[in-house]
Amino acid sequence: MRLRRIILPFTVIAIGGLVATGCSSADAEAEPASDSSFRIVTSTSVYADIVSAIVGDGAEVEAVIDSAAVDPHDYEATARDGLTVKDADLVIMNGGGYDQFMTDLLETAGVEHVMSVVEFSHAYPGDDGEHDEDDHEHADESEHADEGEHADEDEHAHEHEEEHAEAGDDHDHVHGFNEHVWYDPHTIEHFAEALQEELDELIPEAADQVAAGTQGVLDEIAALEGRLDVIASDHEGEAAFFTEPVGGYFAEAAGLEDATTDGFAEAVEHGEDVAPAVLNKAIKSIESGEVSVLVANAQTGGAETSRVIEVAESNDVPVIEFTETIPDGESYFGWMNANADALEGALG
Repeated sequence: MRLRRIILPFTVIAIGGLVATGCSSADAEAEPASDSSFRIVTSTSVYADIVSAIVGDGAEVEAVIDSAAVDPHDYEATARDGLTVKDADLVIMNGGGYDQFMTDLLETAGVEHVMSVVEFSHAYPGDDGEHDEDDHEHADESEHADEGEHADEDEHAHEHEEEHAEAGDDHDHVHGFNEHVWYDPHTIEHFAEALQEELDELIPEAADQVAAGTQGVLDEIAALEGRLDVIASDHEGEAAFFTEPVGGYFAEAAGLEDATTDGFAEAVEHGEDVAPAVLNKAIKSIESGEVSVLVANAQTGGAETSRVIEVAESNDVPVIEFTETIPDGESYFGWMNANADALEGALG
């Protein structure tokens, strides 16, 4: 069982123009949405915040999980959640087994339009390279021009999930794939662009608002990537040890190499005991001085996690904590910039 830990407080930079989302639309001052308004339901507040920044008051946005105190890995959906998803015009989930409760809800909800964010990750198994680094300069403006392309991608992703489900893989996790893709600015960039295209089709009357919101999100992503590029220029090739895969993409974008002992993070993530030999190897790695920073998941932990944190602190290896969900009352980009602050401070 995954053990939850108290989230340590940290300073978050407020980013103008983006709204921290709970269970409703992005603009608390806007007129209440009508019964006929377009409804978007996301699995967590992470995506509700991003979507709200893009769509503004052009749609009603609601997150099934809207609290940092809830772990999406283990969440069991309620009957009320089922009704929420069933009434959605568009559902946005992480995928990759992270928010399995959404997959379960969608089996009976009959929602026509569903987006899975993992499909926009270059690391997702079966990806054909269309989201590779070469398109970072937005040379992929015609990438989704084919009207059938999104349907093909959706079908392809569902095939992967079904294969792993049939194989008995816990929560449909794809072996070897880090599903925490919201920590990858490049993935969020592609998701934002794809969402704009989807919304242009579904709510064309909000196209101007969606275009402005999307550009705002892309500008924030560019600024965040710029910060990570600066960290990379100063610390390229330094090593990070992760108690869980959370934040792996983020550290990679900052030029860090993953020095986590094989089998350690996977065991912790799945609530399994870390093998003694793996734990000993992890301790020796941290004690050797080859690790520049240890990144822990602030929301879960256990004896092995506490042990490597203790070893890191006793060997003057900086320890920082990333969370899986947005701290209550904060925005996505405020949260990500606070993580960049923590990483930069630790390495500096």
